[in-house]
Amino acid sequence: MIVANPSVSTTLGWPVGFWAAELIHPYDNFVKAGCQVTIASPKGGKVEFDSLSDPRDAQGYSKDDTLSLEYINKPEFMALLENTPAIANFNPNDFDAIVVCGGQSPMFTFRPDKELANLFVKFYESGKPSAALCHGTCLLLETKLSSGDYIIKGKTITGFANSEEDYADRAIGQQVMPFRIEDEAQKLGANFLTEAAFSPYAVRDGNLITGQQQNSGHATAKLVLEALG
Repeated sequence: MIVANPSVSTTLGWPVGFWAAELIHPYDNFVKAGCQVTIASPKGGKVEFDSLSDPRDAQGYSKDDTLSLEYINKPEFMALLENTPAIANFNPNDFDAIVVCGGQSPMFTFRPDKELANLFVKFYESGKPSAALCHGTCLLLETKLSSGDYIIKGKTITGFANSEEDYADRAIGQQVMPFRIEDEAQKLGANFLTEAAFSPYAVRDGNLITGQQQNSGHATAKLVLEALG
């Protein structure tokens, strides 16, 4: 499982990280299914939640995320976020699947990250379940196969929807993200499907698996586990 390193929003100027539920919810599914899970990040080191995704945050946006709170109160889990290994240290042959989590930081850090894109392609082209969730799907906008084609060309996928970006922009009072995944993916020839805003939803097309937003972690994990057999 790949989570973003801390960054700063270029549109709003505030610190951004990864979304707690997008790691914790699928992680919970995987460990309960008996999987061995490694949490990594592109650059390695300490990773941090988006504040709005932290159920302890005073704004209360994620106060009902009891599963994330349960994991936050496990010191052994939180220790995994203190010094994540960098993706450069990994051999895809040592793993059976890859899951790229979302949050706000991916929208400012994932698209130019060729190393992360190349890692994802290695999993995908070897036939392993290759998943991206919510804003983590922005990685797919720059990811090309060894043939030179975009990985999402002609593929059915989902990701953070325009309807959800509209909600975020209204809540903040300005444009939050520098681009919209739904629009960009359609330009590249993807068949981009969504459910109602913030409804749990995930799609599998071959071994490419995508989840719509932060409420789709369990649905995404279910498809990954089914693909693993």
